Amino acid sequence: MRYTLKDYQVDAVREVLTNLRKARTYYHLENDCTSFSLSATTGAGKTVMAAAIVEALFFGSDEFDFPADPGAVVLWFSDSPDLNEQSRARLQVAASELDSRLRVIGTTFSEPSLRPGNVYFLNTQKLSKNSRLVRGETNPSEQERLFRPRPDEVQSTIFDVITNTIENEELTLYFVLDEAHRGMGTALKERSTIVQRLINGQGSVPPMPVVFGISATVERFDAAMKDAKGRTALPSVEVDSGLVQASGLLKDDIVLSIPAEEGVFDTVLLTRAVDKVRASTAAWQAYADEQEEADPVVPLLVVQVGDKPSQETLVRALDTIYQAWPELPTEAVANVFGEHQDLIVGQQSVPYIEPQRVQDAAHVRILLAKSAISTGWDCPRAEVLVSFRQAADKTHITQLLGRMIRTPLARRIPGNELLNSVDCLLPFFDRKTATSVATMLMKGATSKDDADEGAGGGEGRRVLFDPVELHPIPEISEEVWERFAALPSVSIPRKDVKPVRRLTALATALSKDGLVEDAVAEAHKRLHKALDGRAVQYDEKVAKAREDVLTMQGEEARGRIGVGISYRSFSESADPRAIEDSYRAAARVLSPALCSSYVDHLVGEEGEDDDLLEAHITVAALGLVPEIAEAIEAEADDIARAWLAETRVARKGLTDERQAEYDRLEGMSTQPERISLTQPKAAQADTKARHPDGTETVLPTREMHLMAADDGTFPIDLNSWEQQVLDSEMARAGFKGWYRNPARATKESLAIAYKDSCGDWKALRPDFIFFTASHDGTVVADLVDPHSHHLADALAKLKGLADFAETYGAEFRRIESVAEIDGALRVLDLTRPKIRQAIREAAAAKDLYAEDSGVSSAY
Repeated sequence: MRYTLKDYQVDAVREVLTNLRKARTYYHLENDCTSFSLSATTGAGKTVMAAAIVEALFFGSDEFDFPADPGAVVLWFSDSPDLNEQSRARLQVAASELDSRLRVIGTTFSEPSLRPGNVYFLNTQKLSKNSRLVRGETNPSEQERLFRPRPDEVQSTIFDVITNTIENEELTLYFVLDEAHRGMGTALKERSTIVQRLINGQGSVPPMPVVFGISATVERFDAAMKDAKGRTALPSVEVDSGLVQASGLLKDDIVLSIPAEEGVFDTVLLTRAVDKVRASTAAWQAYADEQEEADPVVPLLVVQVGDKPSQETLVRALDTIYQAWPELPTEAVANVFGEHQDLIVGQQSVPYIEPQRVQDAAHVRILLAKSAISTGWDCPRAEVLVSFRQAADKTHITQLLGRMIRTPLARRIPGNELLNSVDCLLPFFDRKTATSVATMLMKGATSKDDADEGAGGGEGRRVLFDPVELHPIPEISEEVWERFAALPSVSIPRKDVKPVRRLTALATALSKDGLVEDAVAEAHKRLHKALDGRAVQYDEKVAKAREDVLTMQGEEARGRIGVGISYRSFSESADPRAIEDSYRAAARVLSPALCSSYVDHLVGEEGEDDDLLEAHITVAALGLVPEIAEAIEAEADDIARAWLAETRVARKGLTDERQAEYDRLEGMSTQPERISLTQPKAAQADTKARHPDGTETVLPTREMHLMAADDGTFPIDLNSWEQQVLDSEMARAGFKGWYRNPARATKESLAIAYKDSCGDWKALRPDFIFFTASHDGTVVADLVDPHSHHLADALAKLKGLADFAETYGAEFRRIESVAEIDGALRVLDLTRPKIRQAIREAAAAKDLYAEDSGVSSAY
């Protein structure tokens, strides 16, 4: 793989490969056809995950402990040639091993069978009844077969090719259905769709052995598979949209601009959109200059029109754009209309461009589109959208927004919410409908129709209506910002972490950035010493493991007529091939890089072939001793944690791109580890609350927030007792400022790790940080979290807060949790050991806040 998979992508790939392993076994041993789906929100990187899956299928994977399938053939199917081409190109970019193995089935395809180790691309249009690939093959009778000619220049139809592939016992055909929710009509319809006939088989064509559907929403696919006879459904793989949002691949904010009054405002909002894309261009250029990047992001404005736009509509749109942007070149405007034709709008030519080419065609700054843009492709540099579609057309709007939410650099821009947002201006959209769209985009689909169309909501995203921009204000002293930057936050540990691989990756990064000299060699040197020591410590277990490596134990069964069956054990010496297999098993435990370098350590510069074999035997034996593997992982964790702590300040001087790599490595922790907060530079906040009935109320404001509007105020959206806490803290003597801690995974948000009821690590993000001048004039920080004690995870969060206070309490003046009990506010002071102990022993969070608990006090 040319890309490093995100954590959630690694987990999804592992689950899919588990399904494929089962599917292959079921098919070849039991002749049982199977199906399952991979569901992930738009922008999650489904094609990148698919690339890792296909690579493992063809070549095997040590990381996923997955053996190669030498007979694997992948048939990649979609309902669009453009979508197929985009998927093929993405697979090629993502997977270095697949470059020559991605083959498009053209109309003259003439091979008798699909070849193993290849991905074949096919689309619906090539299977229509008039297609050259299938001409005369829409379930003809045997007599018709004799007299109807084959497709031009083709020796057999594509259905013959598929049949030959499936019937070859040495092959396994994996059918990958891209955008799986499309083309899946209900199975009760009298006439099946083309894709259903492919999946279920028809006439002499057998059903697909393994069907793997990929989509943002796969409900319709899953329902159709349940109705398919004789097919076993394997567990669906679902990617948590919150993890996708936290990864930084998707925009955090969608800003909606909608008229607040009746009238015709299309040209007004189009002018506003042009202003926004020009401002975005300047902002991205400034960011590129700051980061010393040669190629800044070039933002795109998408103008969505109706399905049959009039010449007058298009002329008015271009006139408005050029009035607002006179220096815009004529070649900067293009279209992606379904007619695939160049346009003449007034006196200007507007050429057609293939949707998948828009991202790389940086000269295109304005893109005219219809509804077709909403399916199957995306454009990360699309920063602004204007839609002239009617308000009732909600599905098309949400689909289109789903195409525009990828971050241009595939990572979040730290400290700048403006560069992490997309602007959508909807002149014909009423605000009540917009509220429902906003709900769906933040939390997921609100109806089955939304789900079927692949709208792709994402947990953790904000939808803002005409927000106010926020910037650091002069009233906040430099001492407050210095205190903010020094505050501790922690990483949220994840499952299935491989500490040795993490250390090797970290060492490579530190060496590349010149932060630790020869870090890779130093890391492996320390691990070699640890392996040497553990081999002596567990010498008896190593000797037993060595014996297991060098011998093969078996059992021989003998049967005699009239006597029965007798068994006799035997052992044989392992040959070099068996020893190498044991070595590879150890490499999966200890990591291939460490095993290779340890072999070099054992052999030395003067080693012979016998020494090399002996070293492989030693490594294979060490990998069989669990205590040694655990000790090496612990040592790798300790080294990584120490290096991350030592370089924490130095890494702040790196570019955002390099810091993002360290963010990823910090996230690969097995225990919560300290990370740094990023000072926010630009933010935005809504000024009104929108209610389901379409009404709006202006949000109250407060001053002295670290980030504020030009008038020094910050809009607050708090319940009554949260507001009471805020006002009480602001009234304290020496108050210097406050910070509303973001509730999502950004580098500007202070995170505290806790374990939920399932033992999984989660993040608590306390509501408020207050800054106050102490008695000696220094600025101190108070962490105050209004806490809902009735929620299921309330006690778990308190325990996480207690652990955080145990480790980092000295860096805060106060760490407090506040709850409302019977109309009164009660507080737990977690800087006190007695209260932390009470939290760890408590049965319920509410008991701790009770007046008679002995641990809480009045706020």
